Amino acid sequence: MNKNNDTKWLFLDGKLLAKMARGGAARLRSNAQKVNDLNVFPVPDGDTGDNMSRTIEGGVAALDGIESDDLAEVMSTFSRGMLLGARGNSGVILSQMFAGMTKGLKDCDKADPKKVGEALTMGVKQAYASVVTPTEGTILTVAREAVEYAVERIDDESTIQTLFNDLIAEMYRSLRRTPELLAALKEAGVIDSGGAGLLYIMEGFNKILQGEEIEDDLPLLPASEAPKIDFDAFGPDDDVTYGYCTELLIRLQNKKCDVEAFDVQVIIDYLQTLGDSIVAFKTESIVKLHVHTKTPEKVLEFCRQYGEFLTVKIENMSLQHNEGSVIGANEIKKETTPIEKKRYGAVAVATGEGIASIFRDFGCDMIVEGGQTKNPSTLDFLDAFSEIHAEHIFVFPNNGNIVMAAKQAAEMYLDAEVHVIETKDPGAGYAAISSMDPEIEDAEELKNVLIEASKRVTTGFVSPAVRDAKISGVKVKNGEYIGFIGKNLLVSCESVNDAAEQLLAKMIADGDKSMLTIFRGVDATDEQAEDFEAKIAELYPDYEAYMVDGGQEVYPYIIIAE
Repeated sequence: MNKNNDTKWLFLDGKLLAKMARGGAARLRSNAQKVNDLNVFPVPDGDTGDNMSRTIEGGVAALDGIESDDLAEVMSTFSRGMLLGARGNSGVILSQMFAGMTKGLKDCDKADPKKVGEALTMGVKQAYASVVTPTEGTILTVAREAVEYAVERIDDESTIQTLFNDLIAEMYRSLRRTPELLAALKEAGVIDSGGAGLLYIMEGFNKILQGEEIEDDLPLLPASEAPKIDFDAFGPDDDVTYGYCTELLIRLQNKKCDVEAFDVQVIIDYLQTLGDSIVAFKTESIVKLHVHTKTPEKVLEFCRQYGEFLTVKIENMSLQHNEGSVIGANEIKKETTPIEKKRYGAVAVATGEGIASIFRDFGCDMIVEGGQTKNPSTLDFLDAFSEIHAEHIFVFPNNGNIVMAAKQAAEMYLDAEVHVIETKDPGAGYAAISSMDPEIEDAEELKNVLIEASKRVTTGFVSPAVRDAKISGVKVKNGEYIGFIGKNLLVSCESVNDAAEQLLAKMIADGDKSMLTIFRGVDATDEQAEDFEAKIAELYPDYEAYMVDGGQEVYPYIIIAE
C-alpha cells in the first residue's frame, strides 16, 4: 500500500485484518519501552509494554502462512495465538478482548463498520468479564469509552477508516483522563500503561488503513536456536527406550466431524492408552496436543480421523536422554507407558535460582521461570501442567501480574483439575508451598489450607528508584532505594541497607511476627548482606532470621515476615 492511500475500506476481511495485526504489533513493539516506563512505582520493573507486545506477537506468529481471506478464520487464528501467548494482566485482558471480537465475527467472511462495531463491543464485554473486580482508569476504561464513542458515530456513510479514526480519537482522550479516575496514576503523574499499549496497537491498525508503510522485517518472537543433534548418541542398535515427545496442532474438518460439538476428551482417552504427559485442548476448530509415546504414528493416524495437521513435532527422547541433556530440577523421567497419577502436583513461578531451589525442596514438581519483568505466558503454564502426572495441580503464581495468565491456563487444561492459589508475591508463595500436606485427602480442604497459609506472611521489597516521585507521602529521588509492601510505598533512603532496615521495622511493628526470611538478590553485595544480617541479629535478637541467596533481579532484598 502506498502512503496517502485514498481507498475507502467499506469492509474488513481476513487479509486486511492480518495486515492490521502486523501493523499493530510493529507499532507497539517500537514503543514498548515507553509503555514500560508508565509505571506507578519508580522502580525498574515496568513490563506492561513487553507483556502486551509479546501477547499480540503471539497472535501475529499464529498468522504466519495463513493466506485466507475469510475474516472469521483469520480472527480466530489471531485470537488463539494471543490467548496462548498472553502475559501479564494487561496481556490477558488484551487477549480476552480479541477473543470476544472473535465471537462477534463468527461466520463472517467480511464485515462492514456496523458489524465490526458490534464485535468491538463484544470484545469490551468479554475483557471486563475476565477481571474479577474491574478497575476504572485502566485499559478496560480506555477500551470501553473508545468503543462506545466510535460505535455511536457509525452511520450509512461510515467506513472502516472512519470507525478507527473515531476509535483512536476517543481512546487518546480517554487515556488522558485515566489519572482522574485512578488516584495512584494521578499521584505518580502518569497515564495508564495498559491503555497506552492498546492505543499504540490501534494506531498501528489505523496506519495500515491509511495506507502507511510498516516495517514487516522487524523481529517478532525471539527465534529459538536450531537443536544440535549428536548423531552418535543414538546408534543403529539402540532402542527407543524413552519414546517420542509428540506435539500436534490440528485443524478440525467439518467433513470429518462436527467441529462445534467435538469433545477433545475423545483424543485424551485414546492418548492415555499410548503414553503419558498428555495435554490436549480445543479452541474453536483447533486442537493442540502433547504426549510422550513410543508410537507417534498411532497418534497421527487416530487424530487424522477428525482433521488435518497444521504443525507436527516429534522428537526422540532417547536421543535427548543419551546426550545427557537435562532441564535442571524440572527433569522428569520420560516413561512412555501410562502411569498411575498421584493425587497432588504443584507448579510455582520463580525468578532466581535460590528461590526456585527452595520451592523445589518444598515439593514443587515444576518451576516456571518468571516474575517481575519476566511474566510467563498461558502456554508456559500449559506446558508445565503437561509434565505433571497428578489428579490435582496447585499453581502458585507468586506475582499479582501473573495470576490471570495462570487462571487462563487452568481453564484451558483438561487432564487435571487445576487450582490457582492467588499468591501475589514470593513470600505468600513461600508460606503456601511450605504448607503443602499430601496427607490431606480432600483437594478443596488442602486448597483452603494453602490460601490461609499465604495470608499469614508480610512481604516487603527493596528496589532502586529510577525517577523522582512522591507516593503515599514519601518523597523519592532517582537513585535512592525504596521499600514497599504490595502497593504501599513506605521508605526511601540513600543506601540499600538503610531502606531494608527501615522497611523491616515497619513490617514487624505490630509485634505479631517471629520469623524472618530474607531473599538476597544479585544486586546486594556480600558485604551489604553480611551487614544487614548482623543488624537484624543486633536489633531483633528474639527473631528467628535466615538470609537466603535468592538470586533474584530487580530487588536486592525481598523480606518475608511470618
